[in-house]
Amino acid sequence: MEKILVKADKRPELGKGGARSLRRAGMIPAVVYSGGKSMPIKVQGKQMTKLIYSGVGEHALITIELNEDGAKTSEHPVLVKDYQRDPIAEELLHIDFMEVSLSEMVRVTVRLEIVKQPVGIKMGGIMQHRLREVEVECLPTQIPNTFEVNAESVEIGHSLHVSDLQVPEGVRIVTDPSEVILLVSAPAAEEAPAEAAAAPAEPELVKAKGKEEASKEEK
Repeated sequence: MEKILVKADKRPELGKGGARSLRRAGMIPAVVYSGGKSMPIKVQGKQMTKLIYSGVGEHALITIELNEDGAKTSEHPVLVKDYQRDPIAEELLHIDFMEVSLSEMVRVTVRLEIVKQPVGIKMGGIMQHRLREVEVECLPTQIPNTFEVNAESVEIGHSLHVSDLQVPEGVRIVTDPSEVILLVSAPAAEEAPAEAAAAPAEPELVKAKGKEEASKEEK
């Protein structure tokens, strides 16, 4: 697992005014929670935005390299607990980190990435992607970046379940193994053409009857 290192400084700027000043300077205000305590910090905006929006940093183990006094640094293994972003500009506004022990199990969610499309799609089927992440339990150093889902063998009328995932050693999936990740259904039957659906028989009988009555009147 690749080590994700994020450099940070302690944050003396508190309150809404301090947070706005940090964002204008390209920084993001954040807090590290550990053992019932909290520590305000600031991190580089571009780096954290890239990590969060790529999906990698949202559930991965991150090492905060904290600048203590300009010469001394300390490392803190953390997970992203929560984050806030502007709903319009999608700018990251604030991040909450949770410090973890490298020797204790944690529960996190891991994204599912389909690497090969089902053969059923080539046969005209329609894929329904129902599950996009699963919850796992493992050591922080063993958190998978993603689970690659090879769905190539799934035909029309068949599905792929959580129990079909290839799980690395040391990782336990907490999500129900019977949960459906994806399925391939048959295409909807095409409607019959309107011309074929018409029933002209009744009008013809009426016309025939009309001709018969007309012939009787002539006699």
